Amino acid sequence: MRSLDRYLFDWDAAAGRRAGDALEFDDETLRDGLQSASAQRPAVEERVRFLELVAALGIGSADVGMPGAGPAAAAEASALCRAIVEGRLPITPNCAARATEADIRPVLEIGQKLGTPVEVMLFLASSPLRGVVEGWSQAEVVARADRWVRFAVRRGAPVTFVAEDATRTSPEALRTVVVTAAGAGATRICLADTVGQATPAGAARIVAFARRVLDEAGAGGVGLDWHGHDDRGLAVASALAAAAAGANRLHGTALGVGERAGNAPMELLLVNARLLGWARPDLSRVAEYAAHASRMTGAAIPSGAPVVGRDAFRTATGVHAAALVKAQRLGGRELADLIYSAVPAAWLGREQEIEVGPMSGAANARAWLASRGLASDEATVARLLAAAKAADRTLSDEELRAAAAARE
Repeated sequence: MRSLDRYLFDWDAAAGRRAGDALEFDDETLRDGLQSASAQRPAVEERVRFLELVAALGIGSADVGMPGAGPAAAAEASALCRAIVEGRLPITPNCAARATEADIRPVLEIGQKLGTPVEVMLFLASSPLRGVVEGWSQAEVVARADRWVRFAVRRGAPVTFVAEDATRTSPEALRTVVVTAAGAGATRICLADTVGQATPAGAARIVAFARRVLDEAGAGGVGLDWHGHDDRGLAVASALAAAAAGANRLHGTALGVGERAGNAPMELLLVNARLLGWARPDLSRVAEYAAHASRMTGAAIPSGAPVVGRDAFRTATGVHAAALVKAQRLGGRELADLIYSAVPAAWLGREQEIEVGPMSGAANARAWLASRGLASDEATVARLLAAAKAADRTLSDEELRAAAAARE
C-alpha cells in the first residue's frame, strides 16, 4: 500500500476477506438517512447532486426512497431513478418496500416507465419480538416473505430481501426466512441490525451463519448485505466485522444520519475498506460528499469527526507537532501522514495541519510561520508562544499574524 509499510506491523492483516471478493456499498442516505427526526427534507435537485457524488466515490448502489409512502414519495423516487439513468451514473438504484402489494407496485411502475428494472429492497421483520407487536406468527412471516418476493421477481424486478431485526432473531427462525426468500428468487439477503443490537462478534457470527445456511440450501450465489444502526456506537465496527465474515455489500449513510442514533457513516466504511484492502473507492471526493450531505440534511459535521471533521488532521500539541516536522523532513508528506494518523490525509485531498495554542511548543510556532512564508526567528517564535500560552484555545490565523507582526 505504501513504501513505508516495512516500518509498520498491522495486527488487522489477518482480518482480510477472500481474494477477489470485492466489497460493495449501498448508500442509504436518501431513504434511511432522511428518516432522521432531525433531518430536513432536501429538494430533488439537491438529491440528484448527492447521487452524482455517490457515483464519484465509486459506491455501486443507492436507495432513493420508498415510493409506497405516497404520491409525493413515488414522484421523488421516480425522478431520482430517471436522473441516474439519463445521467448515466454508474449506480444501481433501489427502493424500499414493505412486504405488501401497495408498496411493491410503485417500485415496479418506476422500472416500467424507465425501461429498466429497479431493485426492490423488500423488508419484513423476522424477529419474534416484532411478530408479537404486529400480531404475526412465524409461519405468517415466512409465508409473506415467499409470496411477496415471488410477486416482485415474477414481474422482472431484482429483489433484496431485508430481514428486519435479524440480529434479535433466533437461528431457527432466521434460517427459515432466509432460505424461503432465497428460494423465492431474492438475489440478495440483507441482515438488518435494525436497533444497533450487534457487537462486532455478534455481527460476524450472524453473517457466517447466514452464509452457511445459503450455501447449504444451494443458494451460494445469493449476495449477503449488512445494514447496521449505531444505537450502541458500534455500527462501523460491526459492519467491518460483518464484511470480514462474508457480507459482500455494506449499507451506510453520509455522516451516519438516520433514525435515532443513526446508521454506519458511509465515509468511514469507505476509508476503512480501502485501508483493509477490501475496496478501492475514490476518496478524493469524500469531503465534498460529506459537506453536501450536511447542507442537504441539516446535519452538522462535528469538528472532531473522523476523516471529515475540521480537526481530523489538525494538531496544536507540541509533542505531535515536533514529530510531524521531523517526519516531513525525513520522508516528506508520506511519512508525515503516518506518524500521528491512521488515515492518510492525502487520500482525502487534505494535509496534516499544525496550529498554535496553549499546549504548543516552539515546533508549532516555527511550522506555522514557515507554512505561511513568515520569518521564524527566535523573537517571533517567542511572541507567538507568549500569545498562545496566554490564550484558552487555539489561536486563529489573524491572531497569530498579529502576534508575529508585533514589536516590543
